[in-house]
Amino acid sequence: MAQWVTIWRAAQLLGVPRATLQQRVRAGEIELADGLVSTEALLRLYPQAQLEAGGLLERVTRIRDEAFGRRVRERLLPSQEVLAQRLFRQGQELADTQRHLQRYHALVLELRDRLAQLACDSPDPRLPELQRQLNDGLARALATEPVDVLDVMDDVLKVVSAEVTLRPSGHQFTVEGHDTLLQAGMRAGLKLNYGCGNGSCGMCKVRITSGQVVRTMPTDYALSENEKAQGYVLACAHTAASAELTIETLEAAGPADIPPQQLVTTVRALRPLGADTLLLHLQTPRSHRLRFLAGQWVMLGLAQGEGVRARHPIASCPCDDRNLHFYVPRDAADPVAARLFAGAVKVGDAVTVWGPDGEFVLADETLPLVFAACDTGFAPVQSLIEHALSLDAAPSIALFWLATRPDGHFLANQTRAWSDSFDHFESTLSTSDDPARGAREMAAAMRADLFDIDCAFYIAGPGGFVDALHGELAAAGVPAAQLHAEVTP
Repeated sequence: MAQWVTIWRAAQLLGVPRATLQQRVRAGEIELADGLVSTEALLRLYPQAQLEAGGLLERVTRIRDEAFGRRVRERLLPSQEVLAQRLFRQGQELADTQRHLQRYHALVLELRDRLAQLACDSPDPRLPELQRQLNDGLARALATEPVDVLDVMDDVLKVVSAEVTLRPSGHQFTVEGHDTLLQAGMRAGLKLNYGCGNGSCGMCKVRITSGQVVRTMPTDYALSENEKAQGYVLACAHTAASAELTIETLEAAGPADIPPQQLVTTVRALRPLGADTLLLHLQTPRSHRLRFLAGQWVMLGLAQGEGVRARHPIASCPCDDRNLHFYVPRDAADPVAARLFAGAVKVGDAVTVWGPDGEFVLADETLPLVFAACDTGFAPVQSLIEHALSLDAAPSIALFWLATRPDGHFLANQTRAWSDSFDHFESTLSTSDDPARGAREMAAAMRADLFDIDCAFYIAGPGGFVDALHGELAAAGVPAAQLHAEVTP
């Protein structure tokens, strides 16, 4: 019998990007019913998901080269308490199903006996026909039929992970391993409301409307008895105890919803990525993390003086809000960069962060994404790409990276790793000694590959590069709403 699952769960079961399934929905290849898709339809489109006969445990132990078994083995199991609760919930569902089946079976047998008695007492020829129909139907119901393999796989995933739906947005994410609701939501790229992340401020309160949760850490913030009665919990201190969970919470709609912050961070690492590019890794206190959106920048301030400040884009993903990465180019006009390259800043030193700021963030859309970076303009682009990969909503992602400096593409290995890991990601690396000319050559390459597709373009780099590429794309007919640009050092 076919089961009905969400697109999110279907992508997990099949091991394909959610955006791929959404694209097939838009193309009419997959039909939805109340937002759900039939496992029968999925198996018709993805017959490779069929598993050979045999018990599930036997299957899991001997499918080293098959996708589902590998995904199950690679998942971090939740804690024993959470795992026990999820198994208990599934046991309850199984017991309820078995009880209902037994009652239906008893009812059918009772009807069969009653029909047999009526057939003996009455000459009506319709009664034997009904009796034969009932017997045939009962035989078919009790017959052994092939198992819906996606349904079996779904049962396994419900033990090792939980599916969470947010209201009123309808966004969904998966909780795996020891992640809290907040951590899992941030890994999925959602803009959840939170403050400290450790149970002290209460800003991550959510209301549980369906399913069960379990506390995973102690908290200092005390919910009122009224809030507890309404089902409120702290997302940073709870995880899903049931396989499916629905919560109510507000999400940030854009940069205007992210409050300004000031915090003192610690230099965790400082290492060269090239002769003229440094990686600056800052770590926030556990009790005070930086909430920001991918693509935004902050003001960095060193302890050496009041004027030692400079604006730099964040290169890391908001999903790891304690560890902030920056790619700092050598620039004598930048007081922070000058001191970093002079060796005046050491691991363990304090750096003050003000922010976040900037409008160079992902729009809420499902268009194919094209990212264009020049030199260290790769920093905000990397943050956006990691965020887009977490959201898993774009049908395709393309990166064009121009290098005009001797350092070249200082993180070329990262782009290759994305290409190897994600089927819908591709990258093109180019070089030029002039940013504007390189931008025009990049526009020609994009035109050859992508202009038959309606895309959203995100451009970051020095002013000459940004102006030239923006102008080329606008002249080619790309709507202004689909062009996003940021000038970087």
